[in-house]
Amino acid sequence: MFSFTLSLDPRGRTPMYDQLYAAIAEAIRDGALRHGEKLPSKRALCAQLGVSRATVETAYELLLAEGYVESRPRSGYYAAEYQGQGTAPAGVLGLTSTFVPERKESAEAALLSTSAVDVSLFPYASWAKLYKEVVYNSPELLQRGEPQGEPALRAALERLLGEYRGVSCAPEQVVVGSGMETLMDQLVTLFGPEAVYAMEDPGYPAMERKLLARGRALRYLPMDGSGMDAEALERSGATVAYLTPSHQFPLGITMPASRRSQLLRWAVGGERWIIEDDYDSEFRYGGRPISSMQGMDRHGRVIYTGTFSRSLAPAIRLAYMVLPAALLPRWQALYGRQQPTVSRYEQTVMARFLAEGCYGRYLRRVGKRYADRRAALLAALETIPDLRVSGADGGIHFLVTLPRHSEAELLRRAAAAGLPLRGLSEFCRVTTPPPSTLILGYGGLPTERVSEVAARLKAAWDSEASH
Repeated sequence: MFSFTLSLDPRGRTPMYDQLYAAIAEAIRDGALRHGEKLPSKRALCAQLGVSRATVETAYELLLAEGYVESRPRSGYYAAEYQGQGTAPAGVLGLTSTFVPERKESAEAALLSTSAVDVSLFPYASWAKLYKEVVYNSPELLQRGEPQGEPALRAALERLLGEYRGVSCAPEQVVVGSGMETLMDQLVTLFGPEAVYAMEDPGYPAMERKLLARGRALRYLPMDGSGMDAEALERSGATVAYLTPSHQFPLGITMPASRRSQLLRWAVGGERWIIEDDYDSEFRYGGRPISSMQGMDRHGRVIYTGTFSRSLAPAIRLAYMVLPAALLPRWQALYGRQQPTVSRYEQTVMARFLAEGCYGRYLRRVGKRYADRRAALLAALETIPDLRVSGADGGIHFLVTLPRHSEAELLRRAAAAGLPLRGLSEFCRVTTPPPSTLILGYGGLPTERVSEVAARLKAAWDSEASH
């Protein structure tokens, strides 16, 4: 851990939090504080420097906003990789490793990763400008905030979700949390130990890990061409269904309205709930997007959840959920006295980012880039004989099937070519996956490298030699 030997001038013209911010930023630029080195905890630094907690918190928030440090949940603050002023727009120095995929992957390994996103279009200047304005002009945000989140952010989310996803709610129903893991943990507690969870199979593993860690009962239900099998759900005895209907991971299915209606009818019978994880709903390339299940719900049985980690950057640990009115008293009884789990500064910046149209403009730019990249990659993969693509209508991944080799052989050959991939079987628990099927992500694939990467895959998979 880095040891600070600096002193602050309480009588100086520059506020002490700005002095502290400048000293740490200089240490990172000069290499005295190296990439990955942990900063002292806020409490320890307060004691060491003899300053208030507010001084340290404000300095750390500024460093985080400008990319000098990165925050790791339940661990603390760490020095980010500083690459000089030329790597980002003026006024936003070295904003690089704050916004990286959560999985530790090399640049080559991330080319076709399902967890990588393109952060090259991240609105650095707008975000940093808003953050500075909020920090300098809103000292009241150093006080305790509302447990559900800042009212301005909840109101902005209510407008955003109503306009783009057809979600019907009041700001009072919105809960803000530090990532989906935090909110899912709250929901698991809310439903109690007796709840039985229906999981998509194959499906997204993060919720599964959360439930298994909490000792909850799981039912893995098969998927058909429309999503989770409704009849299997009825027979399962589940009381909570976890769904990703907008762009199911990993199959890429968009659940049609008819299947959504079937699942909503299931939820009406007894104490049953649906958790709608609106995964990848921001990116849609074919046809009109279907409204959220929550917007179709007339009986208050759907909990809608979303996050900015996928659309903006993985390191922005800000997620939200919309609770049905019947669950609000239960949530407030359990969590209504706690501190908000997201910094009030970050919440206020996000509220302005949404209200001032920055988010909408960013989504249009990055959505066009993903659409162009998807089209280029699909065209390049057409040169591989017998290769079939599915699940490509939305999101930033799709499936490829190549019958001439087994899944294991396809994975081995791709890895030998320096392009590690993931097989569909990795996400199946009880369902037998279609053979010879892999998952290709393209969020981290530069468009100028599409042809090269496709050619490397073709060479690996077409070769008759055993590598």
